[in-house]
Amino acid sequence: MHRKDIISMIDITAADVWKIFKLTDSIIQKRMSMEDYTPLKGKSVALIFQKPSTRTRVSFEVGIGQLGGQPIYLSPEEVGLGVRESIPDVARVLSRYTSAIVARTFSHKDMEILAKFATVPVISGLSDSFHPCQILADIYTIWKHKGSVVDVTLAYIGDGSNNVAHSLIVGCAIMGMNISIATPLDYSPNQSILEKARDIALKTGSRIEIFSQPSQAALGADVLYTDVWTSMGQEKEAEDRRKVFKNYQINNALIEIANKDCLIMHCLPAHRGEEITNDAIEGPNSIVFEQAENRLHVQKGILVFLMC
Repeated sequence: MHRKDIISMIDITAADVWKIFKLTDSIIQKRMSMEDYTPLKGKSVALIFQKPSTRTRVSFEVGIGQLGGQPIYLSPEEVGLGVRESIPDVARVLSRYTSAIVARTFSHKDMEILAKFATVPVISGLSDSFHPCQILADIYTIWKHKGSVVDVTLAYIGDGSNNVAHSLIVGCAIMGMNISIATPLDYSPNQSILEKARDIALKTGSRIEIFSQPSQAALGADVLYTDVWTSMGQEKEAEDRRKVFKNYQINNALIEIANKDCLIMHCLPAHRGEEITNDAIEGPNSIVFEQAENRLHVQKGILVFLMC
């Protein structure tokens, strides 16, 4: 049975993930063979964005169109989610107009309210707590390169309290991947999310470790992953964060500590010279732009999984 929503990683099962990945492979193959595949024909998808985006908006709009559907973008000013109109009202109205809702919100609570009152699938394009579409695309990319996700160790370097780190911790636990987080103590992952991930890891055999030094996490890693030090909405903290995170950078020295064939990943946008050097993102181990492309492919798999 298909899930109604994908708004976080916590309630996604490994079986769900493999179904999405198989759908993704099938959709890619159909497009490569020029097969007419339009499962969303006659369906519209609302895109509610409280914050701007390049990859999330473009990949969803293009993907929905490629599947035969109609994307309808609603800017922050147009929808005024929770300000101009209550979130329950927006959810119920859009459920009568469209076949699914993609939302990009500041607060995860807003995402939960939207999903509670919507009667069509709700997909998170990001909230302050989770970024599930990003992490599903990341795991898919790793799987394609490594041939497996079991016993693969991912080292995340940077802010352990942001939505990408939280989603990676849970996503790796679900899939039986090992994850090492290197982050300053004051930026450790949310304890509740970490505990849920550890509970999942007990069943899947995943190893979750939190370190204070990047070199500790990177040692023997198969994947080195980072994100910006300052996320959207934290701009006033930017200067302080640069000081705190100055040593939490993926660079050639850190790459040498990891496994020889380690993959370099970044969810973008990248601040070159801060969380990652130009040499690292442009180097032979980098799969950053393939990772970005796979957002398009995996999100199409998610749309078909939930809507068809």
